[in-house]
Amino acid sequence: MSSLFRLVSALPLRWLHAVGALLGWVVFLASPTYRRRFLDNARLAGYGLRQVRAAIGHAGRMVAEAPRLWLASEPPACEVRGAECVQQAWARGRGIVFLTPHIGCFELSVQAAARRWSAQYGSITILYRPARQRWLAQVMQTARNRPGIAAVPTTLQGVRQMLKALRAGRAVGLLPDQVPPQGMGLWAPFFGRPAYTMTLAARLVQQTGAAVVLARCERLPRGRGYVLHLQPLAEPLASTIDAAVLQINQAMEQLIRQSPQQYLWGYARYKQPRAEMHTTGDTGTAAEGRA
Repeated sequence: MSSLFRLVSALPLRWLHAVGALLGWVVFLASPTYRRRFLDNARLAGYGLRQVRAAIGHAGRMVAEAPRLWLASEPPACEVRGAECVQQAWARGRGIVFLTPHIGCFELSVQAAARRWSAQYGSITILYRPARQRWLAQVMQTARNRPGIAAVPTTLQGVRQMLKALRAGRAVGLLPDQVPPQGMGLWAPFFGRPAYTMTLAARLVQQTGAAVVLARCERLPRGRGYVLHLQPLAEPLASTIDAAVLQINQAMEQLIRQSPQQYLWGYARYKQPRAEMHTTGDTGTAAEGRA
């Protein structure tokens, strides 16, 4: 299977996106559960199928492009817009917490940022949960530890490494709309409905004074590449954890509304958190999600 992944990684991006779009529609039409969740989540945000139907194909493109993003020696073209806010954040010297929802090519967000800034400011640290399948775990380990990226496990030790990176003035990346395990988050509104939301992103900022940069990696038509949009958080992060988590959810909503056609509306954002035992420490939480 890993050989197939490597073969697929060599295909042109436009081919992968064409096949992926078809795959997205096949899954949407074949799975009533997925289709219902997609439509319900979009409806909560005020969108009908006509407004977000392109997201069906983009979900498939996300799957089809993964081998190329993980294994290709030459990464896809990615223009960076809003780099000035990142430069301002580096100038503060307290590190950066990059936050991106499940939108567009979020896998490429960290790769593009690492290519742009890691040589000068050090690797970007992300949380990483190994796949259950051995072959896929090996592929993903190679992919996640690309130059300029430090992938750490979703454990207390991984969280400590993120704190260490921020305190050294480096950057970390998180997907704050990912549902964390039970006990590792709190319930907060997301498009008006309570969603179990990680507290890790807010705690990292509160404990280190790091800057928050919001990221959205847009997939361009016909395999022409990507655009990474970067912007600062509109207001300083709140000092209380409940308010900070809500503020981050609201920031993710704003990013999604910038490009609802590329959001993963089929993601089970409102599911009950799974039970999982973790040891807590000075972070006040444990590993929550991955980037």
